[in-house]
Amino acid sequence: MARTRFIQAINDAIREEMERDEKVFVFGEDVEASIFGDTAGLAERFGKRRVRNTPISENTLTGMTVGAAACGYRPVLHIMFANFLFTGMDGVANQLAKARLMSGGQIELPATIIASYGGGRANAAQHSDTPYSAFMNLGGVHLVVPSNPADAKGLLKSAIRSNDPVLFFEPGGRGGEMGDVPDEEYLTPIGKAAVVREGGDLTLISMGSTMRMTIQAADQLAEQGLECEVVDVRTLAPLDEETICAAAERTGRVVIVDESRERASAASHIAAVVAEKSFGHLKAPIRRVTARNAGLPLAPASEQYLLPNVDKIMAAAVEISENGRASA
Repeated sequence: MARTRFIQAINDAIREEMERDEKVFVFGEDVEASIFGDTAGLAERFGKRRVRNTPISENTLTGMTVGAAACGYRPVLHIMFANFLFTGMDGVANQLAKARLMSGGQIELPATIIASYGGGRANAAQHSDTPYSAFMNLGGVHLVVPSNPADAKGLLKSAIRSNDPVLFFEPGGRGGEMGDVPDEEYLTPIGKAAVVREGGDLTLISMGSTMRMTIQAADQLAEQGLECEVVDVRTLAPLDEETICAAAERTGRVVIVDESRERASAASHIAAVVAEKSFGHLKAPIRRVTARNAGLPLAPASEQYLLPNVDKIMAAAVEISENGRASA
């Protein structure tokens, strides 16, 4: 195992897949300059034919992604901020998500789009969204949301090798975080959640950028006598309903933590799945800890007010644990 930064794990995944398959190429706005660091050194290693800077025109970029994938390449589009997916929505929602169906399976689209998401960095409303819940509704793309360097590398490699389009949501501002990454070749399966901590009192379900605060909340709740089982969703589409529901049933109390906005959030869908499939095992209402239903402002104090945090997770957990025990 090597201690690796989150951003370096992404870079390693892209480099290794480009070395493995010459059909893999990277393009996007400033990929040569690598403003985020995750494509650093790739242009020098593979040349400008396989690492291409593009104009700022996201609708063109997603259209290029569709065309390249349909022609047998494995494009990796780095669209920078996840908000920019909205300006390239036609290529994602009407083409990538539907071309296989509309061609009767004749067209495969092995495309990967990397998008950095989330608040907490004072980037203002047009650069701070967590929009993956909107893309969960498309029905024809996979969505992966890693929370640590090992999964970032393993999920990205799986995404690039997949014959289906994959949106890789990179937690913004997490690039410097360190984690253990296996030295040997490995893939993290798309569609499989992970139980990262066991506990019998409460189930905390989280993903991507909120996993760190969820684990911190679990540590503090343990000091208060509440042992939490923690589930890292890892993949939002397809969603590992079996692992999620089994974890919910083991404790009967569930808090779902998600940085997307509360209305129609990923947490809302997960809560619906648990309520539908595991209702008889629940001892208290499901609680969601999400961003509030507003765009994130530039002012850091106002931004933090709208986002999930450790205190909000702990308050939700204590609330349903007390309710559950009172009604038991």
